[in-house]
Amino acid sequence: MTFAITIVFVLAYAAIALEHPLKLHKTASALLGAAICWALYALWGSDPQHVHVQLVENLAETAGIIVFLMGAMTIVEVVDAHGGFSIVTDRITTRDLRKLLWIVAWVTFFLSAVLDNLTTTIVMVSLVRKLLQKHEDRLFFAGVIVIAANAGGAWSPIGDVTTTMLWIGGQISALAIMKGIFLPSVLNLFVPLIVISFWVKGEAQMVAPAGVGGDGGHSAGFATGVSESEKRLVFFLGIGSLLFVPIFKTITHLPPWMGILFGLGVLWAVVETLHRKKAETHTSPLGVASALRRIDMSSVLFFLGILLAVGSLAAIGQLDYLATSLNQSVGNTTGIVMLIGVISAIVDNVPLVAASMGMYPLATFPQDSFLWEFIAYCAGTGGSMLIIGSAAGVAAMGIEKITFGWYLRKIAPLAALGYVAGALVYVGLY
Repeated sequence: MTFAITIVFVLAYAAIALEHPLKLHKTASALLGAAICWALYALWGSDPQHVHVQLVENLAETAGIIVFLMGAMTIVEVVDAHGGFSIVTDRITTRDLRKLLWIVAWVTFFLSAVLDNLTTTIVMVSLVRKLLQKHEDRLFFAGVIVIAANAGGAWSPIGDVTTTMLWIGGQISALAIMKGIFLPSVLNLFVPLIVISFWVKGEAQMVAPAGVGGDGGHSAGFATGVSESEKRLVFFLGIGSLLFVPIFKTITHLPPWMGILFGLGVLWAVVETLHRKKAETHTSPLGVASALRRIDMSSVLFFLGILLAVGSLAAIGQLDYLATSLNQSVGNTTGIVMLIGVISAIVDNVPLVAASMGMYPLATFPQDSFLWEFIAYCAGTGGSMLIIGSAAGVAAMGIEKITFGWYLRKIAPLAALGYVAGALVYVGLY
């Protein structure tokens, strides 16, 4: 039974990694893998009732992450529909390429910590498409944006799905992860940014005023007719809702998904009030109900499938066996976690972190210990070493048509350098 379930999981994982050559969506592979793994466990397990209890417990843990993601994605969609992100992007007006590169990088870094690395990448790469005419310049900017988005998401409990998973699971706390990983994340971006600064220079060939939208794939086209005051209100309320989640958790001790639902409820009520006197044909794209229809449900279902699949490995004891094997073969926790970060550049970091959460119990490695913070850093930033290693990279690849080979030659070595630099700083500081 154990061998069969492991084989099914490996095949599903391989199908996820080879999504584009196979032309099979990774969500389908994840859902099939999860269903088959649990079905085999139920059929061959010694106690079907015990299997059912384990599945329900795993689903309860997974559902918290899924609800949080859906709430956060909806808030971001509502802000974007009102053109709220232009409040940030319209202030980038410099024509000096090097200065523009640094501005874009650090705006991405901090914006990613507040939103998430995927959304921030889409917004910033689309912005650069509107700013720069020369494709080669845009490629370097896109590479930096991927590194900055992943680095910015790693030190925030709401900036990257893997950090969110660790936060919701109780492995890390919001304040500790921000204090512990901030400086390594800064170095993760700073080191490659210094090098790339020598490659881009001169005056940018501007093609249009700063903004988001057009053929970049992330448009604020619904914002027509929205007043400046309404745009600002929705933007700050949306960002405030996301920032309030850690505060809500600290005050109430309720899980983060309850905080995000509270913020979404407040935003929903305000948006409905703002547009209640306008024509329905105009307000419908601006409403939260419309935003719910636009969120990427395939990504939500992918997270559900892969987390349930990993849960089946934990239920049969394979993750405990893997942890023991890694400890025996590598023999060093630092080396194991850095290896996880490198692997996350090849395969999705969500199942890797989910597996790590099952491999190492909180009784042995308590909240905010070295292991969990280092996993948050390595899994969050390791994906920058390949263009397909993170959701941010895949998004940039699709928008700017970045080839795998170009990124591997130009950006990957610098991303690896930043990854190692940040890791060494964290190990040294800890």
